Amino acid sequence: VQLQASGGGLVQAGDSLRLSCAASERTFSRNSVGWFRQAPGKEREFVASKFRSSNNFVYADSVKDRFTISTDNAKNTVHLQMNNLKPDDTAVYYCAMSSTIIASERRNPRSYQHWGQGTLVTVSS
Repeated sequence: VQLQASGGGLVQAGDSLRLSCAASERTFSRNSVGWFRQAPGKEREFVASKFRSSNNFVYADSVKDRFTISTDNAKNTVHLQMNNLKPDDTAVYYCAMSSTIIASERRNPRSYQHWGQGTLVTVSS
């Protein structure tokens, strides 16, 4: 499975962006999806995830109530809607997919087998 992330850009604090992660095959309806980000000089960190085919979503505390995951199974795409963006949200954002992950490991990037190439989000103050 190949993943392609897109939608990043340069925005101002308070603006919104919607990132997309397109898969090369129909996979998101049954597998777990995670969004991660990596700021310059920092480790990759968990942002949000959808667990398998359920509507079981988990968000990092730093993005809770601002970011939302959604899936478009007809288009094999997962979106990350990001509202009220802050300068601290500046990072390269990656989508990832796993067919074997367990719920307790969903925040661990090592649990995901497939990764998109990343899309840069820059939030100016």
